[in-house]
Formats: sequence, structure tokens, C-alpha cells
Amino acid sequence: MRRLLPVALALLALAGCSAKPAANDADPALWVVRDDDTTIYLFGTVHMLKPGISWFDESVKAAFDKSDTVMLEVVLPGDAEMGALVAELGTSASGPSLPEQLSAEDAQKLRKALEGLGMAPTALDRSEPWLAATLLASMPLQKLGYTSKDGAEAVLTAAAKKAGKPVAGFETAREQLGYFDGLSMAAQRALLAETIRGLPDAGKTLEQAVSAWSAGDADRLAALINDDVAASPEVADALLFKRNQRWADWIAKRMAQPGTVFVAVGAGHLAGNAGVQAELAKRGMTVERVAY
Repeated sequence: MRRLLPVALALLALAGCSAKPAANDADPALWVVRDDDTTIYLFGTVHMLKPGISWFDESVKAAFDKSDTVMLEVVLPGDAEMGALVAELGTSASGPSLPEQLSAEDAQKLRKALEGLGMAPTALDRSEPWLAATLLASMPLQKLGYTSKDGAEAVLTAAAKKAGKPVAGFETAREQLGYFDGLSMAAQRALLAETIRGLPDAGKTLEQAVSAWSAGDADRLAALINDDVAASPEVADALLFKRNQRWADWIAKRMAQPGTVFVAVGAGHLAGNAGVQAELAKRGMTVERVAY
């Protein structure tokens, strides 16, 4: 995963750079699967974006407007409930601290990473390794102007609320956090170590990923993200492959009901040979790219 892991987390869960900044006018990829009385659009999101990127227009907006329901990865609960879930699943009040669970070398790298982000060296002492990894992955991106409130899910949720469209999630917040918490301790420690290694290049690589997303270049996005995620089989299986399979099952079942659904999940789930489209093809369904 190396330098791309923070970006993979930003696109899957979650920049003076040499990469060309994403254009203000973005045309991200959109797919559709349909039969005589059912249409399901598939849209890949970026969870954190900078303000000013114009993507919610043209065919994406038209597909959204035609849809009866919006389906996201998860509908997040309120801050208090979410905070309680994170504390329950991602922290420990007793037992070895996070640095004590790491090798001396990785513990030192963690301290340096925290100091580099302007945080106290003990800030994540009671965090599980997976939570520390996800928090560290987002912090440098926030410093560069990326925010979840400008991310695609926030925009779609606000638009759905304004239009009176119901919004549902494939997963609950507890389930989604549980996929991280269910990783073996070895996989969690490796996830944290790779996240720390990738921090110096996180902004640059997210710019590359957002540029690919903005251009609708799913192949380039897959090469940037999924190849590195797949370098850790346990993480890829829990966070990518099994979820794609479950979502494809849901879509296949939903095709038996009439109506139009706008499905929006992290762009990494709609890229590569193990993406949701590939899983739908295995189930005998035809997914078409929407040209615009």
C-alpha cells in the first residue's frame, strides 16, 4: 500500500504537489443497470473534496433527479452517537497503550507523525491501531483543504433532503466501523505502519486520485487505489471485496422491484476487476457506462 494508503482510506471509508490539481469542472464516471421497469445508477464518490469542484451537474444531476431513492454506503448518525460508537469500538481504557503495541521503530514513527501534524505524542495512546490509521489518514488532507462537508456524500444527502428523497445505507455505522475493528491485530498494525509511511505523499496522491475521478478515468483510479489496497489481502477482503459482493447482491435483488435508485459509494468500489460492476456481471447483469 505504501504511499497510497491514506488516499485509499479517504476513497474507500476516507495537495506544492507535482500532480495537476483537479479541474473545477469535473465529470466523474456514472454507470447504470436497468431492465423494463427498474433503473439503478452507480456513482463513485470521493468522501473528502475541496470546495469549488463542480461535479453535481449534467448527467449525474439528471440521474439523481430521476431517482426515487438514494443509497449510500452508510447514513451516519448524529455526532454524539457516532462519537460513542468510535469510543466503544476504536479505543481502550485499559491495557497496553498504542505505542506499547507497536515495535520500537513504529512507535517512534508514530510519535514523529503526530508531532508533524501538530498533535501531542500521546494523542492516540488509547486508540486501536485501525482507528489511529484512519484518523492519521484524514488529518493531512484536512490541512490541505479537503473536508467531508464538501465530499460527495454530504452534497448528495443535502440534495436528497431538499428534494424529499429517502436516503438509506447499505451498512450501519456500527457495521462499517466493525469491518475495521474485526481486522486481526497484525493487519491493524500493518495498516497503521503503512499509513504513517504514506503521510508525506498523501496530498500529492489524493490530488492524482481526484484528478482521475474528475476526468471519469476509472481505470487510472483503479490503478492508483485498488492495486495498493490489494497488497494487504485481509484488508482488501474486509474493506473492499466482501462489501462489493454484498452490495452487488442487494442491487441484483432490488432489480426485482420497479423504480429508480441512485447508488453512491466510494469510487474505489466501482473500479478494477473486483468492483461492484464486475460482481454484477458475475450475476448475469449488464452494467453500462453513461456517456456525457
